[in-house]
Amino acid sequence: MRLTEIRIAGFGGQGVILATQILGKAASIFDGLHATMTQSFGPEARGGACSAQLIVSDEPVLYPYVTQADVLVAMSQEAYSKFAREGKPGGILIVERDLVQVGQVPEGVRVYPLAATGIAEKLGKRVVQNVVMLGFLNAIAGVVSAEALEKAVLSSVPGHLAELNQRALQAGAHAGENILSESAVPIATPSVWLPPPPAP
Repeated sequence: MRLTEIRIAGFGGQGVILATQILGKAASIFDGLHATMTQSFGPEARGGACSAQLIVSDEPVLYPYVTQADVLVAMSQEAYSKFAREGKPGGILIVERDLVQVGQVPEGVRVYPLAATGIAEKLGKRVVQNVVMLGFLNAIAGVVSAEALEKAVLSSVPGHLAELNQRALQAGAHAGENILSESAVPIATPSVWLPPPPAP
């Protein structure tokens, strides 16, 4: 059985819940897989901590909560501090490069930084940072097909924002493909990892 445990976490306003819903829709509706999602967030509408858990499987999901994350996305320092230790050895940790300082991680966890907010701002709207991150996540982890993810994104956003979100998804996927092709991140990261300096 193929089963992938995913947690996406950050703060309100980053689109954490929507990103997880889109990924679950891609899996369950467009790829014909099984998926369950749970979510939690603080009392603040924006700025409070929030996270969502997604289980994707090719068989019915019996337990809907993450026990050890195959993929953890931390979009804030608080999210990283709270959840980094739940990563599965050999799993994937994706961080918002401009907001998260990475310290101790479980041995063998592969760490991938992405300046999703910066990419979104260059595209014209910071609000699509979650879709940039989704494209990156899927390029790195291959949770669903690229076609399914694009369909899920386009069916989840207002029509006038479809092109922007499509470009955000492509930008994130391109960044992920570049990291993998350049072997920029080792398969086994050291226990303390710092991101490389930004390119000149």
